[in-house]
Amino acid sequence: MEFQTSEDTVPTGLISDELSRQLIGRPPASGGWQDGDPVGDRKFTSRFDLELEAGGKLSSAVIAYESWGELNPDKSNAVLVLHALTGDSHTVGAASDAHPTNGWWDELIGPGKAIDTNKFFVVTPNIIGGCQGSTGPASLNRTGVEYGPNFPHLTIRDQTKSLDALTDFLEIPSWHAVIGGSMGGMHALEYAITKPEKLGRLGILAAPSVSSADQIAINSVQVEAIRTDSQFHSGWYYDKKPGFGPHRGLALARRMALLNYRSPEELNARFQRSWQSGVSPFGEGGRFSIESYLDFHGNKFTRRFDANSYIILAEAMNTHDVGRDRGGVEKALSKITCPSLVLGISSDRLFPVENQKLIAENLGGELVGGELQVIDSEFGHDGFLIEKKEVGKYLNLLLEV
Repeated sequence: MEFQTSEDTVPTGLISDELSRQLIGRPPASGGWQDGDPVGDRKFTSRFDLELEAGGKLSSAVIAYESWGELNPDKSNAVLVLHALTGDSHTVGAASDAHPTNGWWDELIGPGKAIDTNKFFVVTPNIIGGCQGSTGPASLNRTGVEYGPNFPHLTIRDQTKSLDALTDFLEIPSWHAVIGGSMGGMHALEYAITKPEKLGRLGILAAPSVSSADQIAINSVQVEAIRTDSQFHSGWYYDKKPGFGPHRGLALARRMALLNYRSPEELNARFQRSWQSGVSPFGEGGRFSIESYLDFHGNKFTRRFDANSYIILAEAMNTHDVGRDRGGVEKALSKITCPSLVLGISSDRLFPVENQKLIAENLGGELVGGELQVIDSEFGHDGFLIEKKEVGKYLNLLLEV
């Protein structure tokens, strides 16, 4: 899901004329960050090589990250927070020329907040394959041109392995906690299985232990929407002028995703059958309000994301299976023995609560609160972004174990 931007931390709403004016002008061919763009709050690791599951390696890769708080003398207070599909490292802070959105967990990370930066040194990387500073398809390769469709196939395990470079660069012997939601939860689960000595506790929010056929189908349709855009040019669109990139396909993928991030109850209650304007949608060219909502957020998304990166990340999510080559999901989960928070959202139709129940029932360690925690919310998958008070309460429990 969209576990990452301020626009998704509030309930859905009608699109006003003021909001529509935000999208005046043609979007760039790629909304990803590229070398030469303002750095903002990003920091970067040294370059490293990443051996890949599919064979070969990603050479001279770099991870962009942001951090808050101070690392204590014995380096025991570091907390790693991992983003979801279209997120990035900007977890805290205002939008700017360097950062296209406000921090996606502004209200949960900071002095005196649930993840208290008076106590903890908090780090969020942009995952490898992303498009906001870490090496991805929009990055320049050794010949000085974008990787584009030549960027190698990544798995969730590849991306999780890349976190070793960040941990080593920061010289952190062990993370006090590793926390992730949605795709970030996939990475957090993998990290807890492959590097149990590198974390003290684990937080899994609205994430599965394995991507199901239904979830793969959702991702594959979004990927196909991008690839069939006539302006995709087989992934070679970086030299195109603004307005001539694969915006229609990327926006359509985003609209598809949004329908799985929210619940039917919320969409029906907030939009009903209302019109966007006084022009009737019954043959007069008008639009239903829900159509305008999806179009606005789809079009806005194209201004901050890269189409090739979306494909790489969605296909990485399809590879997620903690039980692969480990004797099955239950056996793999039993290897996680640290105290763990497993949290689901009652109305989540992307990663339903049954996904988190499977995790909670098979972990080998103590569960925070003694059981699976479920937030009763009308907001669907995005509930773990919107229900900040409840989420903060459970994060406090995790960090105080």
